Amino acid sequence: MSKLVIMGAVEVSPEKRARVLPLLMAHRARCLRDEPGTLQFEVVLPREDASRILIYEVYQDDNAFEVHRNAPSRAKWLEDTIGMDVKVIATRCTPVE
Repeated sequence: MSKLVIMGAVEVSPEKRARVLPLLMAHRARCLRDEPGTLQFEVVLPREDASRILIYEVYQDDNAFEVHRNAPSRAKWLEDTIGMDVKVIATRCTPVE
């Protein structure tokens, strides 16, 4: 089975982005540490759009992504961002190698 790439955007109001970013970075660190199938998890900030945080995630395969979706780190991320009106948009992609 091939790798899975998630191209994502976290939408949040500009005044809350500074609060959401460290929570996302903590989630990233937990995923890379605790989920062997999570191969890469990059976070980038658009220079001209303070209402978005972009993410690029690479998983060993679809099963590894399902592990990620059901892992404690994702539950913690969802709990930590309650009330911040965070919206995550994700697109599943197949890398061209």
